[in-house]
Amino acid sequence: MALPAFLAGDSLVRLVQGTVFGVIGTMLVGFTWGGWTLGSTAEKMAQERATAAVVDVLAPACVQRFQQQPDLAAQWAAFKKVNSWERDSFIVKSGFATPIGSKTANEPAAEKCAELLTDIMEKQAAATTKS
Repeated sequence: MALPAFLAGDSLVRLVQGTVFGVIGTMLVGFTWGGWTLGSTAEKMAQERATAAVVDVLAPACVQRFQQQPDLAAQWAAFKKVNSWERDSFIVKSGFATPIGSKTANEPAAEKCAELLTDIMEKQAAATTKS
C-alpha cells in the first residue's frame, strides 16, 4: 500500500516536524503560562498549604497559652531577655507550641508564635513610651 502524496518524501518529514514542534510548544506554553504542574509539584504545594493552615491555627493558640500564665510578667521578662533569633527555641522549650495531645512541638508554629509575641511586646513598648 502506497502512502498518499502529502505523506510521501518531504511532506512526511514536515508533518512529523510540525507535530513535534507543536507538542513541544504546547507543553512550553502550558507549563509556563497555562498553570500546568507536575504531580510532585502539586503535592509539594498541597503540603505547604496544609502546613501553613496548621500554623495559622496553632500560633494564636500558642500566644493565648503564653498570655494566660499565672506569672505572665516574669515570662515576658524572660522572653525579652532571649535573643530574637532564639525566641522560637524558647517557645518550644516552654511547651506552648506543643499541640494538646502531642509529644513534640510544632516548629513552624513556634516560629510564628515567637513573631506574634515579639510584635505584641514591641507594641506594648511603643505604647509605654508614648505615655
